[in-house]
Amino acid sequence: MVASTGTRQRPAVAVLRTTVGAKAVMAVSGILLLLFLVAHMVGNLKVFVGAASFDGYAHWLRAIGYPVLPHSGYLWIQRAVLTAAVVAHAAAATVLAVRARRARPVRYAHRPAVQGSYAARTMRWGGVIILLFVVYHLLDLTTGTVNPVGDPARPYANVVADFAPDRWWVTLFYALAVVAVGFHVRHGLFSALRTLGQRTARGERRARAVALGFAVLLCAGFLSVPFAVLVGWVGPS
Repeated sequence: MVASTGTRQRPAVAVLRTTVGAKAVMAVSGILLLLFLVAHMVGNLKVFVGAASFDGYAHWLRAIGYPVLPHSGYLWIQRAVLTAAVVAHAAAATVLAVRARRARPVRYAHRPAVQGSYAARTMRWGGVIILLFVVYHLLDLTTGTVNPVGDPARPYANVVADFAPDRWWVTLFYALAVVAVGFHVRHGLFSALRTLGQRTARGERRARAVALGFAVLLCAGFLSVPFAVLVGWVGPS
């Protein structure tokens, strides 16, 4: 009989204490973040339709739920949910990584140096790049603090000014962050598909191809906007 400690664990901590719970948290939070990325990418592509369409879409996002919600209320709810998902995803990943390391405290003497995919080995530094980018992205296109235009009423102009040719370093940083996101998505989706039963050699190849294809399409969609501005395909209205 186990003696009671007299303390009650917080629900979130209790879930993360089990491997199954941590994996569930990682899966649910990952799905939420992935759905947001897809929706965000599709919205970004409206920039190719023109300033009126892109600005209208941005203003529509601020008006969702009005008057039940205050102006921009939906966006603040979305930001809160995404923040919680990011924190939960990172916490679950940390718990699982620490638990896996403790389960095998001694490295094999002849363990191949190339074991594991490149994406898996770069998840840590990729996460740092993504975190730095999210902070900059919020200051740039959300608050307008570091944007050359910084006018919330002119989102199309903000995007065009942000990725102008003389600000190539912004485009480079954006591309680096998007590629890091692509590695995360590819690795996470591949792992999820294998967990769902793709354990045979054929199933693993299929899962790898699906994960890679999805990550490439996602990266291409995000990168098309800044590079279109950079080369002049999208310009001031």
